[in-house]
Order: sequence, then structure tokens, then C-alpha cells
Amino acid sequence: MTINRRKLLAGGGVAATLAATEQARAANAVKWNRVVDVVVVGAGATGLPAAIVAREAGNSVVIVEAEPHAGGHAICSGGNMPLGGGTSFQKKWGVKDSPDLVFQDLTDWSVTSANGSADYRYNDREVIRAFADNCAATCEFLIAHGVVFVDKAPDTQGGNSVGASVPREMHCAPVDWPLIQTGKPADPDKRLTMSTGNGLMHPLIASARKAGVEILLSHRMKSIHRQGPQSGPVVGVTVEHEGKTINIRARKAVILGTGGSTSNVNFRRMFDPRLTEEYCGVAGTPWSYQDASGEIAGMAIGASLWGLYNNTGEFGSGVTKPGTIGGQFGYVNLRFFPGSEVFPKARSTGLPVKDWQDVITVNMLGKRFYDETGRQFSSDNYGVNKDYVPNSYLNAKNLKWNPNNWLNAAMAGVGDGHNGGGPIWAIFDSAAAEREKWDLKAPNVDADNGFFFSADSLGELARKIRMKYQRLPMPPENLEATVARYNSFVDSGKDDDFGKPKPLHKIEKGPFYAAWATPVLHDTRAGLRINAKGQVVDMNGDVIPGLYCGGETAGGFSLHGLARATCQGFVAGTNAAKETARA
Repeated sequence: MTINRRKLLAGGGVAATLAATEQARAANAVKWNRVVDVVVVGAGATGLPAAIVAREAGNSVVIVEAEPHAGGHAICSGGNMPLGGGTSFQKKWGVKDSPDLVFQDLTDWSVTSANGSADYRYNDREVIRAFADNCAATCEFLIAHGVVFVDKAPDTQGGNSVGASVPREMHCAPVDWPLIQTGKPADPDKRLTMSTGNGLMHPLIASARKAGVEILLSHRMKSIHRQGPQSGPVVGVTVEHEGKTINIRARKAVILGTGGSTSNVNFRRMFDPRLTEEYCGVAGTPWSYQDASGEIAGMAIGASLWGLYNNTGEFGSGVTKPGTIGGQFGYVNLRFFPGSEVFPKARSTGLPVKDWQDVITVNMLGKRFYDETGRQFSSDNYGVNKDYVPNSYLNAKNLKWNPNNWLNAAMAGVGDGHNGGGPIWAIFDSAAAEREKWDLKAPNVDADNGFFFSADSLGELARKIRMKYQRLPMPPENLEATVARYNSFVDSGKDDDFGKPKPLHKIEKGPFYAAWATPVLHDTRAGLRINAKGQVVDMNGDVIPGLYCGGETAGGFSLHGLARATCQGFVAGTNAAKETARA
């Protein structure tokens, strides 16, 4: 194209024409290694539904996945699926629901958790409307693509902030698929009754491949390309594979399903400065890392972050107590065992904790900080508020105040000016190990990497605790005094410091043990701004053409669980498939 610069300068469309020219030059400057209609980033609960829908609509689709395996964060989950709105599953069990009821529930400003945090007040109503209207269709999509739900009535198991009006939680059965946790299928008597993310993701992976979706593993997205640096439509992505750079052109759209930001220390600290390096046992790792790559790449081309309150609101599973101790990865719904392909990275199974009566928890200075049996943050669900009335201020007034501050106390720090709380250690003795039936050897604990220590005396135990995240030495006299005081509470039957219900067991029979018990990061509930179609929106409130997003990479939605990701993937894939291909 020949442009007469003098005539342009005399005309009213100078800026627009020059901008269009520069955009075209920038797009043409990229050497594309391959071209497809739709590029999906991430082979998880958002990316796979999006890819299947787009492919079945006749588009060529490629998924780029950073990890050497598909499944994402979702395959590590408990498999709890809170889809409602009148699904066939709800109808089978006589549960009356509708899209309008889902929308009403998930935008109810009056609902709070027992600590005062609002579950739904800051949800984006456009995003929630799209979810409510597509819930039932997403459920039928999953069933049609091989997902088997446990054959029981919808319940509340595993649900956080899923709506108060009716039960919606379904559970994905593993059937005969292998479990990533063990490398083997579930026991025959559990294959149709247990709930696991394996039961969701394995069928979707198989369906995607059967449909002709190409899944490129160990391909990490590095950047997104627009026609101009922050203008024009998205035209493709750059990925890295085995040290090589590959540019993939997207004729229609790029869909981001990268799974959130909890593994990226500096990114997550924009929401909460306390979440420093020691919170290293993020749920889903070491299978899948939530590295904020989608958010960062989107922001680099102008995308806006959205719904930031939901990431810091103290409700649900944003941060959780550990379910196991003695290993780095202690998420309650996930234990890796020898036989899993990632066990060499996980290194231990961890020790499951029953009721926290067999241990005390101390900070890095060897001091107790809260009642060990205290819960993590609560959240709304069907049946939580027995007197629930939609949009009534009494919903908060009728709840019994319960701050549930174990997590806040754990992250409070030790007064050394550091933002992070530091490691939390579970202290116990050999008698506790006998009661719990714990085997205190590898692969159950990770002593080699500093997540488990043992000694013949409490003073020696404190002196031994040296590891990457223990920024201050534990004074032996502190730990000795803490245990002595706790033992006196067992004698009196009353915890005068923190109100632990009737302390049951003294810590007095050597050897003594310190096991990693630091809080676990889970949900990402803030991310890129999207609209009802799943299109990404920029800082000016305008759509970025050709860029879609869903799940934990997207903001504006407080729901915990797989429904948010699968439904938004379904929506994004449906709308991306309708885009007009660009030359």
C-alpha cells in the first residue's frame, strides 16, 4: 500500500491511518511458525471445554500447555462441581433451580460469612448473568463428553460461595481413569462413589483429542501479540518449547485458561503483602503451577485486572489450613504417592491430621498463636444460614459471629518487621505418633528438604530447625516453655491462652518432632476483566478483539470450584468459534 504522507497530514484521519499502518507492520513483522483458527492457553478446566467447543464448531484448534501433562489445577481437585440453574442432574433428584435463582444467589449483597466477609457482594453482575444462563448447558456438555457424576442427590460437600437457595454440588467420579495421585485407577469399590478432579479432566482430555484438538505439552506461553502494542485485535502467541521460540498465529482468537496466580509470589502479593515465599505449598503443585502468565501477558497488551476484593475477602478457600503435615505440599484434598509421575517433585505424602488434638502449632519462635482446632475461613452454602431470606440484611444479623482467625494468626508474623508470617510447625511426641498411627519415615515426611525434624529433647529439636524459610532461629527456651505451659492445660482441662477445647494429650514422650504445618494457598479469585462473552476488557473498558479468558485467570467471580472454570471455558469457546477469521 502506497501512502502520500502530505495528503494524510492534510486530512482528518491522519492518526487513525498511521496507527493502522503501524499495526499492520507490527503484525507482519512476526514470523509465524504455524497458523490455526483458535489458540487455547492451558489444558485445564477452562481450556479443554473451550477447545472442544471451538473444534466441534469446525475450527482448527491448538492448546499450548506449559506442563508436561494435561489436566491443570483441576485434575488435582476434589472434583466438586457446583453447576445449577436447572441441570438434568438436579431435575433427576427433584431439586428446583433456575438461571434466575443462580443469579440471585450469586449477587446477594446481604450474605456474609460468620467473620463478616461478603461472599457475593463484589461479584460482577454481567459475569454472573452469563454463568447463570450457561450453567445447565455446561452440565449437559460435560455429561455428553464422558464426565460421570456420582449418582446421589446434589449436596453441599466441597462447596464454597455457591449460593444459599438450593443444593448444587455434584461430584466427578473417576470410573476407570488412572489417578494422578497414584498412577493407578481408584479401588474398584470407589470408582463410582468417590469425588476427584481426575473424573472431570481425563474424559475432557480424551474428548479433546478425539475431536481433533492438538495439545502441545511443555509449551509455555511467553507473550500475546496484538496488531499494535496495545491496539487492534489479538493475532497470536509466542511460546517456548525446549529452548526454542515458536510463534502461533490465531486467525480468530486466543483463549486464556492459565489457572490463576497463586504460585507467583510477587503477583499474589499485590493482593496480600503477607503472602511471601514461605507459602510454598500451593494447592495443585507440583503438578500444576498457577504462575499468573495469562494475567501478565494480558496486562502487557492492555488488559485490566478485575474483582480484586474477592481475592482478599476472608471467605472460602483462598487460604486453607494444611490437611497434612511434614511435607511441603499439604493441601487437604491432594496427596501424591509413589507411583505418581510427580512424586519425585512432591517428595512426601505428608501426615494426615485428624482433629489437631495430637499436636500444637507454633510459629518460628516456638510460640503458640491460636487454638489448633480453629477452623479456616467459612463461606456461604445451602443450609449455612437456616433463616436465609434473599437480599435481607438479617442474613448477616442472624449468623453467630465467629472470626475463624487461625489463618490470620498464623500469618501475623513474629514482630521482626517482615511481611510474611513465616513457617508454622506442628509439634508432637512419639505418643502422638502412636495414637495417629503415623509412620515418621520417608516417603511420608520430607526431612531431607527441611520440612520435618526430630530430636530426643525439645531444646535439641528447636536448635535443629534450620531450613530455607526459617528466617530466625527458634529459641530452645521458648519451645520448652510453650510445651510446659500446654502440658499444664492438659492437667487443668482448660486452655487459658487460646481456648482449645479440653486439651487432651501432653507432649512429653521423646523423641519429639516438628512438622511443616504452614497455611496453603488455593483459589485465585481475581484476574483479567471479562464480559459476558468471555472477552477480555482493557483499562478503558473496551473489548480487546480476539482475546478471551475464563476460570481462575479471570476476575469478577467469587465462586470456589470447577463450575466457574468449565462454564466460562464453554462460553469463551462458543463465542470465539463465531469470530470472523482475519487474513
